[in-house]
Amino acid sequence: MIVRTLEECRNSERRVASETWESVRMLLKDDKMGFSFHITTIYEGTETHIHYKNHLESVYCMSGEGEIEVVGGETYPIKPGTLYILDKHDEHYLRAYSGEGKEMVMACVFNPPITGNEVHDENGVYPLVD
Repeated sequence: MIVRTLEECRNSERRVASETWESVRMLLKDDKMGFSFHITTIYEGTETHIHYKNHLESVYCMSGEGEIEVVGGETYPIKPGTLYILDKHDEHYLRAYSGEGKEMVMACVFNPPITGNEVHDENGVYPLVD
């Protein structure tokens, strides 16, 4: 059994951040669950370019508002209660709108799991779908 709190993970090496986001890695590859689970905040008024080469990613927006733009494709609004799933090669921009309370807080699941601070097992297998 694994029992962790967001606060204890936030105050450890499991918290990583950039100028546009913060991610608290609640589960990583070393936890041997076959996926990683993160609570990620996209700071208000920012845009983040994201392209994971070889991951399935499921993201559920818990708070805030913004949009996701798939490169070469559609743009979709994101608000609380929105789920989006990216399949392996979906290069995209994630934008959080400006304004009080607009930063987006999301629960994210990666398969294969992320291995560390910002290290992705890009050539890994998909243990949940094999």
